[in-house]
Amino acid sequence: MADEKETNGQIQFRLGDLLVSMGLISDEDLKKVLSEQKYSKKRLGEILVAKQLLSERVLAEVLSRQLRIPLISLARYRPMGEALRLVPENVARRLELVPLAILDNNRLMIAMADPLNVLAIDEVRILTGMDVEVGIATSMEIFRDLDKFYQVQGSLDDAMVEVVEASGSVDLDREGKAASADDAPVVKLVNSIMEQAVREAASDIHIEPFEKVTRVRYRVDGSLFDAIDFTRKLHPAVSSRIKIMANIDISEKRRPQDGRILIKTLNKNIDLRVSTLPTIYGEKVVLRLLDQSNAMVGLEKLGLEQADRELVDKIIGSPYGIVLVTGPTGSGKSTTLYSVLERLSKPEVNIITVEDPVEYTMTGINQIQVNEKAGLTFSEALRSILRQDPDKIMVGEIRDLETAQLAVRAALTGHLVLSTLHTNDAPSATVRLIEMGIAPFLVSSSLIAVVAQRLIRKLCEHCKQEYELPDKIAEEVGLPKGTVVFKPVGCEICRGTGYKGRSGIYEIMKVDEDIQNLILEGSAGHRIQHEAIKKGMITLRDSGLIKVRDGVTSLEEVLQVTLS
Repeated sequence: MADEKETNGQIQFRLGDLLVSMGLISDEDLKKVLSEQKYSKKRLGEILVAKQLLSERVLAEVLSRQLRIPLISLARYRPMGEALRLVPENVARRLELVPLAILDNNRLMIAMADPLNVLAIDEVRILTGMDVEVGIATSMEIFRDLDKFYQVQGSLDDAMVEVVEASGSVDLDREGKAASADDAPVVKLVNSIMEQAVREAASDIHIEPFEKVTRVRYRVDGSLFDAIDFTRKLHPAVSSRIKIMANIDISEKRRPQDGRILIKTLNKNIDLRVSTLPTIYGEKVVLRLLDQSNAMVGLEKLGLEQADRELVDKIIGSPYGIVLVTGPTGSGKSTTLYSVLERLSKPEVNIITVEDPVEYTMTGINQIQVNEKAGLTFSEALRSILRQDPDKIMVGEIRDLETAQLAVRAALTGHLVLSTLHTNDAPSATVRLIEMGIAPFLVSSSLIAVVAQRLIRKLCEHCKQEYELPDKIAEEVGLPKGTVVFKPVGCEICRGTGYKGRSGIYEIMKVDEDIQNLILEGSAGHRIQHEAIKKGMITLRDSGLIKVRDGVTSLEEVLQVTLS
């Protein structure tokens, strides 16, 4: 044992020398840490991280380089169920490792925080009866993901046992008959999928059946990530369980259906909007998560520049007229409208909304949910609202001519109307209304402003990297030569993407007299845009470039989500 300690000490000392030679720590720091190690018996890297002389990620990268073993990002890696079953969770937690995969020639791949821990590697080898190959992951990643990996895998195993016991076999041809939505393991599996989505701060859950497996994916910060796969045998039970929770007809599998689930998990109240869609292998289920505690509602949270925020305040201070928020699905239009409503909500103001669906409940505001089956459409609800003595009205979306006509009428009779429209930019909204059938003179006299927006991913503050933009690229996008910007790198905090969280970019067009005249003339969108820019409107691209210069996002992200 003395020789082994001496060997480990030599390896660790070489690690210290390497860190010094790379300029990551000083000679003085190394001497202090080695001195502390003599009586604390802790690992060299552990002490360096505890003293904040080194981050876990940098330490892992150096170890990977020194020992020539792979650096593994658990955010992008899905362990095999067979590997997880070989090592109990309590053992994995004690040894700070995650079993990843069973390789050829009876080998088990594991990720460890300390690849120099030969005793832990020997214990896994004896426990599994397999040779062990080691990769490096940070302690933060391992402890963050252990619960996720083992909880979901445990739920999957229990659900499969239940199905096999019920059917006597795993016959895909009889998939709908064996698994019941009321089976406790299936309930546990669905709960695990939902709980993990909340833990990951996902906005959507996709449950997709294919020929042999069902794939579960989470959308985080606008991007989809694979979560787990399970045999398609389980899919009917999982989809039925979700449909029961959402009060959807489980016997109807030939047409799309919608529903709603309210759950409480991890001390959060979560509203899930459920949508089912028949595919050739079964019903695809998508759940949208609305976490009111994490909502970005509030004008100060939207990422508006100071000048834009003052302009929005001025616009919504108008006593009447229409304010439109435009953009594609998932661009944050509803959040912007709720933020405006929050600013307008006062005891002396009567605000009524008509939405499909109501995404966030707001105190002091009367919210109506559209119910097509009961005959409560946008237009029908809007007619009733006008008899309710409203001051401000929010219409979730202008979908048809009738709703547009009623919104214009409400605006011209002394009400401030807020709504959304699907257009690529702000000037196009005027053209869209005229194409829907609204007379140009009604559009010009009722519309007071249009806000076009997109959501961009924010660079991870822990790993973003500064660099000088090449002169040619700077010239092409309209930035000064020598502009310093940031690019994504990727770390355990941001799941290896280089991005964490999202912010909005905005194009705000205030309709003044000159733009009103262009609308009356039936001018094309590009002419209206040219006039608006001349009057000071900042385009979506330019709004994004401001975020690039401020280090909020990358140039690649802005170019990807905006038109030139």
